[in-house]
Amino acid sequence: MINITLKGGTVKEYESGITAEQIAKDLGMGLYKAACVAKINGEVMDLRTPINNDCELEIVTFDDEDGKRTYRHTASHVLAQAVKRLFPKAKLAIGPSINNGFYYDFDVDSPFTPEDLEKIEAEMKKIIKEDLRLEKFEMTPEEAIKYYEDLGEIYKVELVKEHADKGENISFYKQGEFTELCAGPHIPSTGRVKAFKLTSCTGAYWRGSEKNKMLQRIYATAFTKKEDLEAYLAAIEEAKKRDHRKLGRELGLFAFRDEAPGMPFFLPKGMVLKNTLIDYWHSVHKKWDYLEISTPQIMKRSLWETSGHWEHYHDDMFTTVIEDEDFAIKPMNCPGSILVYSLEPHSYKELPLRYGELGKVHRNELSGALHGMFRVRCFTQDDAHILLAPEMIKDEVIRIARLFDEVYDMFKLPYTIELSTMPEDHIGTEEDWAAATGALADAITSIGKTYIINEGDGAFYGPKLDFHIEDSLGRTWQCGTIQLDYQLPGRFNLEYTGADGEKHTPVMIHRVVFGSVERFLGVITEHFAGAFPLWLSPVQVKVLPIADRHQPYAKEVAEKLDSLGIRVEVDDRSEKLGYKLREAQLQKIPYMLVVGDKETQEGTVSVRKRGEGDVGSMALDDFAKAALSDIESKEIW
Repeated sequence: MINITLKGGTVKEYESGITAEQIAKDLGMGLYKAACVAKINGEVMDLRTPINNDCELEIVTFDDEDGKRTYRHTASHVLAQAVKRLFPKAKLAIGPSINNGFYYDFDVDSPFTPEDLEKIEAEMKKIIKEDLRLEKFEMTPEEAIKYYEDLGEIYKVELVKEHADKGENISFYKQGEFTELCAGPHIPSTGRVKAFKLTSCTGAYWRGSEKNKMLQRIYATAFTKKEDLEAYLAAIEEAKKRDHRKLGRELGLFAFRDEAPGMPFFLPKGMVLKNTLIDYWHSVHKKWDYLEISTPQIMKRSLWETSGHWEHYHDDMFTTVIEDEDFAIKPMNCPGSILVYSLEPHSYKELPLRYGELGKVHRNELSGALHGMFRVRCFTQDDAHILLAPEMIKDEVIRIARLFDEVYDMFKLPYTIELSTMPEDHIGTEEDWAAATGALADAITSIGKTYIINEGDGAFYGPKLDFHIEDSLGRTWQCGTIQLDYQLPGRFNLEYTGADGEKHTPVMIHRVVFGSVERFLGVITEHFAGAFPLWLSPVQVKVLPIADRHQPYAKEVAEKLDSLGIRVEVDDRSEKLGYKLREAQLQKIPYMLVVGDKETQEGTVSVRKRGEGDVGSMALDDFAKAALSDIESKEIW
């Protein structure tokens, strides 16, 4: 007999060799039917895994992220099996689960059509109805290579060969006639996939490299309940309406051109939006005692070698040669701040020194990864680099977290926090990393905030706290970060004089709150669906004269509002009022002021408010006072 410790601490006794699936059934049919995978001593494993020793066991359902990943990965196998049934000559690549779904890459003679996707969905439903068991087995590397070479599955052969050097057997899963190279785990059978949808098909280079063949990538999602799938698909449709690239064009904010891939063009209204956001950034950072600096765009290779970027980040940097010497366009602002600090000696009394920089950086992103404002090659990073003594870390991290709270609360953006730990490609000792990681964890928990661990995803120079904001559609975006760096100050021989009169090496905190101005603009464009708060709106008020004779008064209204700092336009086109109102509504203008004979005679305006409609007539001075109050408060409505 063995002792199984269940989630919550209950211990139950079972015969050796029992599976997690059988234990789930013993605990209740509801849990058994909902189970996706098991955690045995913290390791995610198939439900059918025999348990031969005392252990801790958790039955994982779709409500857990591991359950979702397992469920959707099994659905990707169903997709691949359906494609092979319908298109036997298709070559299989990879099919992982991803956030909110899964995809599979195929090498086919011609792109899949919408009609093809319908047929594939129908075949997937047949496979699900067949309720095929997923059975795990292994082959030696030599057997696996021969198996796939005989089938002509060139991509699978490449994947197997990568693992062959380890000398370990290769894991496979079989469902009916379909066999797939896979480490697992999986749900027990295809019949447990209840609700799915193929959402799109795009081209994707094998291994993400333009040097390789373009494959066909089918994206899909899967849920355990039909109503959850329908809700998700409805959210996707809403997201399409809010796509910042679409709204950017329609609202005249920003554009992209083939002449400068991944580098946004800000249009006049977009510049108003960007500058207003930057003005807010300036005011917040002045309040929180940051000193603003600006550092050069291009600096010598030797600087980037000292910082470690040349070794660890070179492929993502744009480089050039000036007078036979290598230079790089900066991908990050931190070395510039370090050079500013090193210009003069410092005492512990000056610390923390908080340098803020809205620095333009360039990164050589793959063209296939570019995505509107979310993934660009040129952007403005709202950086800050803080030099401080080690004993100041906790208080400073708390202080930064409170600044983040102020900014994200302003935009009604809740967040979660990830603590990213030491990657394989790191500099510095494990002792330094342990100290830095512990310092971040201690600071953030001391103010009642929680975090999840993101293993091995820290920056090469230090661990970090990543702030994932949640938009109005429930999607999350990684924007803010607090990175604790014990390495770069030492590499650049930075010093300060301590209270003991001795020289000490400071610690550096790297942090951004927006992440980048461009990315944050993309996020809030979709968050607000282009209907920006009054204080941010490129045009805050549109004045609409009913007839040509009302234009002089309309211009007087606009001049008065403009003199008060309110951004205003007059629609003086010879169009009907209804047409002008619809145009202003499509442009998401917060206030529309209609002026006709009555308003001209009385010095009033007829006010229409976005989202509310007609709110009545007001004296112009009263409207201006109310609008200025809204702008000052930065209220969101």
